[in-house]
Amino acid sequence: MDFIISTANLLHEWGPNFLRGLKATLLIAIGAYALGITIGVFGALGKIYGGKFLKLFLEIYTTLIRAVPELVLILLLYFAGTSLLNQILEAMGYRPVDISGVAAGIAVLGLVQGAYATEVIRGALLAVPKGETDAAIAFGMSKIKAFRRVILPAMIPLALPGMANLWMIVTKDTALLAVVGFEELALVTKQAASKSRLFLEAFTVAAFLYLCITLLSNYFFKLLERRTMRGQPKLDQV
Repeated sequence: MDFIISTANLLHEWGPNFLRGLKATLLIAIGAYALGITIGVFGALGKIYGGKFLKLFLEIYTTLIRAVPELVLILLLYFAGTSLLNQILEAMGYRPVDISGVAAGIAVLGLVQGAYATEVIRGALLAVPKGETDAAIAFGMSKIKAFRRVILPAMIPLALPGMANLWMIVTKDTALLAVVGFEELALVTKQAASKSRLFLEAFTVAAFLYLCITLLSNYFFKLLERRTMRGQPKLDQV
């Protein structure tokens, strides 16, 4: 009972702050996920169909990003990237810019997501039977039309489980931005716990909010999976 009362008091005082932190978390997660998918699509196509130097560049990019811990990448890209950008602007005669936390968070996490998305999408593209592409071209489709009408619809169900996992990962990785002082859900929770001294209650609220994101995301991806799998045989029917 005391826990419930103290949690209610915490939410009464810090409720708007928790909601603001949740909004920032979702905003960064959605932006980084969209950027990661964009990078992933072009990265996967480059790894499969690109030239020698493009494939080498993409291989270095995906290997480095996946080898270095996300926290180190965030610190490196956030501070070093901002400093490098301002040095370039000063060299060109422009004033330094103050990059917003949202834009920096989306850019940093998007680059990290892009490396993993590249491999997920590349694997899904390679899993599409080559005969489907050959059949589409034999029916007179161009390579671009065959990709859009045949390969892409066949690839999406294969990539969807991996992309769903990447979404779950990026929602958690937003908490790492607290180390650079960006006020998302994790940092708001830390501030609320420190000032109210209700550590258990504050982190329980945060855990519940992250759980809600996960449950809603699972429901959405299940609906999306059912839609993309329409007309295809289920595994227990094969």
